[in-house]
Amino acid sequence: MSNSIELKIENNVAYITLNRPEVFNSFNREMALRLQDTLDACEANVGVRAIVLSGKGKAFCAGQDLKEIITPELNPGFKKILEEHYNPIILRIRNIEKPIIAAVNGVAAGAGANIALACDIVVADENASFIQAFSKIGLIPDSAGTFFLPRLIGFQKASALAMLGDKVSAEEAERLGMIYKYVPSKEFQETLQKLAIKMAQMPTKALGLIKKAFNQSLVNDLEEQLSVEAKYQIEAAETEDFNEGVTAFIEKRKPNFKGN
Repeated sequence: MSNSIELKIENNVAYITLNRPEVFNSFNREMALRLQDTLDACEANVGVRAIVLSGKGKAFCAGQDLKEIITPELNPGFKKILEEHYNPIILRIRNIEKPIIAAVNGVAAGAGANIALACDIVVADENASFIQAFSKIGLIPDSAGTFFLPRLIGFQKASALAMLGDKVSAEEAERLGMIYKYVPSKEFQETLQKLAIKMAQMPTKALGLIKKAFNQSLVNDLEEQLSVEAKYQIEAAETEDFNEGVTAFIEKRKPNFKGN
């Protein structure tokens, strides 16, 4: 059995690692399908309250493995690649009602960049970079790149990056609002672990509802979004974690959220 996806669960955090470092963690069909299965398992596991997605070695993910495309007996075709590989991954990332952190440890190119940007929070090593590499081989951004990138950094900048394929440093990505933040290499793992554990100790259902509300805000008008907020706020107020949060506030102590 291939080990293209590694999974480790500690302190209610699922650490998912893309494990094809010899090709900069680029996707073939097997890895794409295994990532979907792993995300499904994390969604179903009540002991998982936060997810971290990272890459093994020097890269986060270089996108599609082009050797698979140019090898006739391996090439699944772009229809399958998009409809069965990348689109389902993006939908899982956005629909799992648990926070997902992209830990971008190195280059994130093509679909790899856009998978990272679809996550709830992106933390990058100072030496990481982001590249919309599609135009360099005559393609367009996929994996929701044309959806999230202009919403993150604005239409004009996103259009230029998509067309020109410029490399964006981690520092520049933070400045543009493309990612949450970048951190020095020597602090990257410690910062990431602290953030993941912190999120795993937060009110998980509330975080899931925040995620759902943000998803809907991408297409709703103001009145529709106010209705969404009202609906999800009522749901959040009915959770055990809300009661714990209020009680802890009144008692002037740190809340002990259980994710319920």
